[in-house]
Amino acid sequence: MSPTLFPVRAAMIGFGEVNTPMEFLTGRCHEAANALRKHGIDVLETPIVRDDPDGKLAADAIDALQGRDFDALVVCVAGWIPSWAVVKTIEPFKHKPILLWGLSGWYANGHFVTTADQAGTTALRHPLREMGFNLKYLVNFKDSPPRDDEAAAFIRVAAASRWLRQTVIGMCGYRDMRLYGTMYDGTALKGSIGPEVEHIDLLEIQGLAQAIPAAEIAAAASDLQKRWCFTRPPQPGTVENSVRLALAFQRKILERGYQAFSFCDVDGVKKLLQFAPAGAMTYLHDLVDIPTVPENDTYGAVTQLILRALTGITPAYLEFYEFTEKSAIMGVPDYVPASIVSGQVTVMPNAFGSFGEGLLNVSKLKTGSVTISRLARSGSRFVMHSVKGEATTPETWEEAGWAPPAPQLPSLEVTFEGKADDFVSQILGQHYILTYGNQQQLLAEYCRLNDIDWV
Repeated sequence: MSPTLFPVRAAMIGFGEVNTPMEFLTGRCHEAANALRKHGIDVLETPIVRDDPDGKLAADAIDALQGRDFDALVVCVAGWIPSWAVVKTIEPFKHKPILLWGLSGWYANGHFVTTADQAGTTALRHPLREMGFNLKYLVNFKDSPPRDDEAAAFIRVAAASRWLRQTVIGMCGYRDMRLYGTMYDGTALKGSIGPEVEHIDLLEIQGLAQAIPAAEIAAAASDLQKRWCFTRPPQPGTVENSVRLALAFQRKILERGYQAFSFCDVDGVKKLLQFAPAGAMTYLHDLVDIPTVPENDTYGAVTQLILRALTGITPAYLEFYEFTEKSAIMGVPDYVPASIVSGQVTVMPNAFGSFGEGLLNVSKLKTGSVTISRLARSGSRFVMHSVKGEATTPETWEEAGWAPPAPQLPSLEVTFEGKADDFVSQILGQHYILTYGNQQQLLAEYCRLNDIDWV
């Protein structure tokens, strides 16, 4: 995860029974904390808590954490511990995600030694669930490496969940093309996941665009014509239109501190400004590193925010054009960020239908292992649909309607692990969010922690 996105902090309380030698508890708990630190996590350790009859050790641990800032609490069980001592200690932090982590024994003098760590954790798991703690249960396995990578992933997910509750999505316009799948329930979204959606009008963006000095626009346009590969010379004003709109979007994003952005494309920019905004959005991604998706796609933007919080990398969107029995051809009829481009950003001056000329991004995309995902609302529940796939460059194809010569849109053929029918039967919309690598473990953990159904 990018260290510049947000810090990741955990508090750790070690537990063990009062008759267990202290040296068997402190060193192993401290070793677990140091393992988490190697994953970039700031860990605040308290003294070990044991089941002293008056509960003073529990009170000391509580005092050590009161007023301290952390994303998750690690209950590090290093030996048998009566459950009451743990519950008494962690009750004040019930609002935090809890990692119940049982350690394992060791070899000494030619034989195995255990402090009955999992006697302690197994006595705790079900009662803590029944008491309403938001709990992940993890045990180290005998004769296997400690599972600090899984512990660290949970803490990172907790930090991501907390960060998302402070985010704001900028939304220019509403319900492009009168689509249903891009609408959202603002109260449910804020209450369950956290992002706020702030709506602005395209008229405000147009006003910002008109106020940008001509010299600034000319300088940026000249720079782009040197950095980008143009398949043919654009008409006068085409590059400038894209630059002007990108700079206006940038000004609003920075002014309001948006962490993601969507806009009214077909019924907004194309209809009212009379050019395709693909070049503007391609340039916008050079200016600000936030996720964007067109067509007022709120849940698409939220999916992007979730994946960015989990991975530290800004994801892109793709949409479906065709399916085979085992794959999907996914592309975009407009723009992609340079971060997923293979080679140089390439643009084609072109028009679609009745819209004026814009700069269509026709770059080739990076291939390899990918995860495609989408959040949606189903009844009273949020659901996340996510699959792994292998992305390759598709055969030459075109979308009908572009002025000839028709462009090769930025696209990938994503081959699923199973049949396409299995994926299609669960599909939630035309836009899915693309990340490279296998992100399903992190995403599934996020959904579990935030009570989102996984499909």
